[in-house]
Amino acid sequence: MTRRVVRREELAIDPVDLALSLLGCELESRSDQGTVRVRLVEVEAYRGLDDPASHCYRGRTPRNEVMWGPAGHLYVYFVYGMHFCANVVGLNDGEPGAVLLRAGEVLEGRELARSRRPTARGGGLVAKGPAVLTSVLGLDRAHNGLDLTDPASPVRLLAGEPVGAEDIRSGPRVGVAAAKDVPWRFWVDGSPAVSTYRRNGRARRRT
Repeated sequence: MTRRVVRREELAIDPVDLALSLLGCELESRSDQGTVRVRLVEVEAYRGLDDPASHCYRGRTPRNEVMWGPAGHLYVYFVYGMHFCANVVGLNDGEPGAVLLRAGEVLEGRELARSRRPTARGGGLVAKGPAVLTSVLGLDRAHNGLDLTDPASPVRLLAGEPVGAEDIRSGPRVGVAAAKDVPWRFWVDGSPAVSTYRRNGRARRRT
């Protein structure tokens, strides 16, 4: 089945709502090496000036510029001097907010994914953790700012099968010192790619 590219207006929403809507979507990365496509199964929401755990909490900088919009762009940053993390930008232009992509199930390009992260658990079929996810997709700083809604982009966000509310769980974000108990990490219950840290409850969409 051919998936459609997600439209920008679908992503220009609050990061918490965006995080829920990204579960089940597919991220496709194309390069000279081939294509890897994953189904997103774990994400974390980060807002802006009202979220102490956000990169934008203290204002606009060259590093977090992409996070200020417009929605639909890929925000990639280097962390711990070791690996890259990827985020989908939400909200409207000038309003910072993004969703960290934490884990995915590899749907296409399994051999290429395995070759990029040969020691990863799951034999290349799962990308558990944000560093493994970016590795199997071949993402690095050069991909920062790419438009995920552009059909011609080498990295595209595709609409997937919606995940029912009964299959979504939520819990505290991982690896943050500030606002660490805010339950803005969401995952698909039962997926083998999800992190093992699961202090959780049932996620609820905001009304």
